[in-house]
Amino acid sequence: MRINWGIRMVVGLALIGCPVSSWATGDRPHEEASDRTLAVGDIISEHTSDSYWWHITTINDRHISLYLPVIVHSPDEGWIVFSSKRLAHGETYSGFRLAAEGAYKGKIVGCNAAGEEYRPWDLSITKNALAILINAVIMLTIFLTAARACKRQPKNIAPGKFVCAIEILVMNIEEEVIRKSIGDDYKRYSPYLLTAFFFILIHNIMGLIPLFPGGANTTGNIAVTLVLALCTLIAVNLFGNREYWKEIFWPDVPLWLKAPVPLMPVIELFGVISKPFALMIRLLANIFAGHTVMLALTFIIFITVKMGSGVNVGMTAFSVLMTVFMSVIELLVAYIQAYVFTLLSAVFIGLSRPAAHHAVKTKKINTEKI
Repeated sequence: MRINWGIRMVVGLALIGCPVSSWATGDRPHEEASDRTLAVGDIISEHTSDSYWWHITTINDRHISLYLPVIVHSPDEGWIVFSSKRLAHGETYSGFRLAAEGAYKGKIVGCNAAGEEYRPWDLSITKNALAILINAVIMLTIFLTAARACKRQPKNIAPGKFVCAIEILVMNIEEEVIRKSIGDDYKRYSPYLLTAFFFILIHNIMGLIPLFPGGANTTGNIAVTLVLALCTLIAVNLFGNREYWKEIFWPDVPLWLKAPVPLMPVIELFGVISKPFALMIRLLANIFAGHTVMLALTFIIFITVKMGSGVNVGMTAFSVLMTVFMSVIELLVAYIQAYVFTLLSAVFIGLSRPAAHHAVKTKKINTEKI
């Protein structure tokens, strides 16, 4: 559960009268109220992780969810497609179920003839996968609309405010980040870096929106940040020039540091992997940690209920103020993380072309002297 769920709980309690215990029991409305407890850790873990359905809200113990298609491969029946609703309450369908514990907790598992649990090929449309598709449509709509408006706009008339805002943001990232980090041949890398920037920015902002289709923890999922980091790794090493690879395998250091034991080449190769790995962890940790902190602040309201009305009222005011403050911080973090990922990716690409980057700087210096 993230900040959107924190806001949803407060608003839901005030307007709908939804009992707090229903948030703690998830999809288990048949349990008695006396047995319900507020499992904060489980709720945070559940709503910051991926799932096979999209829980939208709860009204009077009625769970409103969007159940997504499950696509798994069975050794006996081949590929099977069915609704995740068949697995929502611990049920089993065609030999598949959701693991309640262990290494595969929350994932679909099957059981073979020997009674052993196994993880099948799983191409299901999960919550995060659907969120990525929705955000991709939003991203395409924004830029295709802006491009069409620019194409149709007469040259002597300024475009509208929306198109101007998009153009200013694009030009700022391209000129101040990409070009300054890579050099004059920056245009070949601009499509990827601009796509990465707006992909992360839109996903971060959509993750803060409390209503569907917002609220998915995409950039706080290691699978998403891993793919982004791999794209940067490919861009850096696939287009790195000869000088870049020479600095890795035969750096300008004393001979005993690179032969007969290739000490420096091994260290340089480790750096090739560690740079995109740092990008992955930085984005993941900042987004995930921020939402977790806000959720913890939100749950202060419910944790202090049994401590008396005086304590609860005071802590509720503290929780609301701190949550609003963290929401503003998260909006800033949404932009900063997209900016930092793009900046570091551009810097790494620039470092993979040291000879070209040096030639560009030399040319600029000579031009300034003239």
